Amino acid sequence: MSDVELDTVEEARQRAASAKRVVVKAGTNSLTDDDSHLDDDKVNALVDDVMTMVERDIDVLLVSSGAIGAGIGRVGYTHDSVEESQALSTVGQPHLIRRYTESFERYDRKAAQLLLTQQDLEHPRRFRNVQNTIETLLSWDIVPIINENDAVATSEIQIGDNDMLSASVALGLDADLLVTLTDVNGVYTGNPKTDPDAELVEVVGTNYDEIHELIDQSARATFGGIRTKVEGARRVSEQGIPAVIANSADGDVLERIVTLKPVGTLFLPANGDSHE
Repeated sequence: MSDVELDTVEEARQRAASAKRVVVKAGTNSLTDDDSHLDDDKVNALVDDVMTMVERDIDVLLVSSGAIGAGIGRVGYTHDSVEESQALSTVGQPHLIRRYTESFERYDRKAAQLLLTQQDLEHPRRFRNVQNTIETLLSWDIVPIINENDAVATSEIQIGDNDMLSASVALGLDADLLVTLTDVNGVYTGNPKTDPDAELVEVVGTNYDEIHELIDQSARATFGGIRTKVEGARRVSEQGIPAVIANSADGDVLERIVTLKPVGTLFLPANGDSHE
């Protein structure tokens, strides 16, 4: 990198570290074991990391997947249809929020649950109600935990993926940073699960088109989820919000961000200028 590029990256890290409101998105693999049971150690580690921000007086909005996965672990059924996925979410969601509640209670901190659909985000009055509820919860020092309302979401109204939901929440709630936690270390030049030569991309900025093309070439069923994570991160970065994609298994990801340590892949904010 040139000195100018290094300065830009350092400025973005400074902005991320000084964020006063952060949206953290946790994927299913960041919360469950190989048998789709909620993993207490993973949940506690995530909450521990979130609390490093909360205890610095940073507003944290947690967008959490895991309801369908937790449902599979609870009842033993798989999901071969939309209806089965919806039913599994109704089993897994209360179990998921219970575990979050128990984990946050270790810090004498309360959590709240919000289940949203695309209509809640697109309808001005409904989204204003969402905003008002979240602002009230934050003023009460309660951590909002947000998920798509899988029980009623259909192909017509579903948000489609919590990666995009987290981006919408970050933009709608005036967040200063979006952090997406997953089961890989960030964005790679190939699929790191199958390509030993794949290299971690530490920074995405003017190279976005190149990275997007690489992902289109390498993303398959087991790795395709990185595409929506990149699209969500890009969406907020175009509006001047830095974003980070990182591996939840690394531990202390949020702590490392607020202490200016490099982690995962950093998306440079474009100061509101779209590159579309």
